[in-house]
Amino acid sequence: MVELVIVALFAEVDAESSNNTVTKLLVDLGYACLTHHYDTVRGIEAVNVQCDEIWSFCFAKQKNVPADKAGEFGYGDVWTWTGIDADTKLMVSYYIGRRELEDAQAFMADLADRLVGDVQLTTDGHGPYATAIRENFGEDVDFAQLIKKYRNEREGAARYSPAACTGIERRVRSGNPDPATISTSYVERANLTMRMSMRRFTRLTNAHSKKLENLICAVALHFTHYNFVRQHSTLKTTPAVAAGIADHPWTLQDLIGLLESVEDAKPRERGPYKKRRENLHSN
Repeated sequence: MVELVIVALFAEVDAESSNNTVTKLLVDLGYACLTHHYDTVRGIEAVNVQCDEIWSFCFAKQKNVPADKAGEFGYGDVWTWTGIDADTKLMVSYYIGRRELEDAQAFMADLADRLVGDVQLTTDGHGPYATAIRENFGEDVDFAQLIKKYRNEREGAARYSPAACTGIERRVRSGNPDPATISTSYVERANLTMRMSMRRFTRLTNAHSKKLENLICAVALHFTHYNFVRQHSTLKTTPAVAAGIADHPWTLQDLIGLLESVEDAKPRERGPYKKRRENLHSN
């Protein structure tokens, strides 16, 4: 996906422009996409939302982070929290942070702010979800966790293959969720799309982000493309059109057109990430 955007950007700039110029444009476009999502993906009438977290890393893998950078966010493990509408396939909310309670709180606060009406939530068994959902959606929200059980890790070359799932357990945490729709299949498929569409999320490669800013911008660009440009094979349109927040599928030129708002994008980027964490500490 990013490769297509790069080709389109090269068509927009001077033929002698350097790679650094195109890289800067991609970062600027990422900020613009972040702001567009922040402003546009709101008032979503979703009935069934699935949430998950996907791992990546910045600068170096956690075990290789230099001592002077240890514990500093943006060095080592980085997690992207995602929440998808199972019906329209719209990625309603995403949040880049650690895999801790305060990050679950920030993610769920953002998700709740974008949804209207009653909703059923399904997550994996990660512990912080229960507290974060209760505090942002209330005690009576329809909420269940789907917990998968896997075989022990294998030795040798087989350790690079996904562990085999040996069973699942559905746990109702609050409300009265429909057992038939307690699932994380759609959000896990969206995670696969992330790994296939962004090289920095592909496992066992050296294509990781060197800077947190680059990862944030790449994810923002991906989800704007996913929501507004990429036509879903089942929907026969884009998730944004299916959700009623766009009246037609975008072209790549429409996506690149967001660069016109880039002067307003950078300050707004600080809101979805830094300000959320600051507010959590002040409450």
